[in-house]
Amino acid sequence: MTATTTLTTLTGRSAAQQPHWPDPVALEEAERELTERPVLVTEPEIVELTGGMDLVARGSALLLQGGDCAERFHEAVPELVRQKVDNLQGLAAIMRSGSGLPAVTIGRIAGQYGKPRSSPFETEETGSRRQMPSYCGDAVNEPEFEPVGRTPQPRRLLTAYECSRLVLDEVRRSWSQRPVLERVYTSHELLLLPYERPLVRLGAYGVYSGSTHFGWIGERTRAHDGAHVALSRAVHNPIGVKLGPSVSPDDAVALSRSLNPEGIPGRLTFIVRFGAKDVDRLLPPVVEAVHRHGSPAVWLCDPMHGNGLKINGQKTRLVERMHAEVESFVRTLRRHREWPAGLHLELTPDPVTECVSELAQPPRFTDFRSTCDPRLNPRQATEMVALFLSLL
Repeated sequence: MTATTTLTTLTGRSAAQQPHWPDPVALEEAERELTERPVLVTEPEIVELTGGMDLVARGSALLLQGGDCAERFHEAVPELVRQKVDNLQGLAAIMRSGSGLPAVTIGRIAGQYGKPRSSPFETEETGSRRQMPSYCGDAVNEPEFEPVGRTPQPRRLLTAYECSRLVLDEVRRSWSQRPVLERVYTSHELLLLPYERPLVRLGAYGVYSGSTHFGWIGERTRAHDGAHVALSRAVHNPIGVKLGPSVSPDDAVALSRSLNPEGIPGRLTFIVRFGAKDVDRLLPPVVEAVHRHGSPAVWLCDPMHGNGLKINGQKTRLVERMHAEVESFVRTLRRHREWPAGLHLELTPDPVTECVSELAQPPRFTDFRSTCDPRLNPRQATEMVALFLSLL
């Protein structure tokens, strides 16, 4: 299969969560320019990560995936990137020392510039309460509530490429003197098809995505017959799929067979995000069905996305609910003789107060910086990793 053939297979498939680009000619031009640019990640790097994921799948290593909910263009500078990488490497080191196993580390970094949204529009919380297009990540528009900034601009896809390149340069510098299994690899949601399609290339091992080492399909874009699954099926990068409360056991089995038909260990990761109140009810039948009828999958716990709420109009997540989901995840996987491979966390090296304790009365958001969803600060992330290790 050639890269051109791969892109042809996407024609006519429905693609959820795509912005309304008001200038289709400019969008085509941006796609053409991306096609002519070098890939951001190399095929040998992808093969290195694939080897690490094989160890994770066999229960011989752990997996940590973490980073910003939504990266910002202005943060693509060496100092801030180093802080993010150091934070991830520190958490991975805790995993290694606490388990005695290698820990594969994947950042939500160098490309997490697009965001799916539950609604195409949002209303300003204060002031005039204007309604505008939702903020869909810096690759699409700006978070400020202004008509011009909220209008999707195709040229921002090119800026996303350049910022990803700058971030990757710093990520690779962190690899110096580190063994392969202690490097931070990159990941983002394979969401914006005008960005992802042009960076699909043909390499020595087949077709691969040159935009990131590890891409995932979101809960809102995992339709079995959709364009996102078709794209992910065509490339040989390790792939993740978010599984939320709407997934059925049959859905999970079909996705595992479609995305990993050859049953390659580490090829597919299911990132489960059911929420603390539903995980004990919904996760066991999904794990059981995949165990019996599907292709093998790495099981990763995302305790963030199923546990969001608003307190006095402020989006947040309660750490106690996230802890409860991690506990249920490990318990369920152990019961079904599957390896609870690790954690998928939204986190930051900054001392933010975006996630709070339900014991705090009232919760105080003294330092909320995220442009989208709340993240764990370093103390909270360390506690989450420590809890996970204690359960193992």
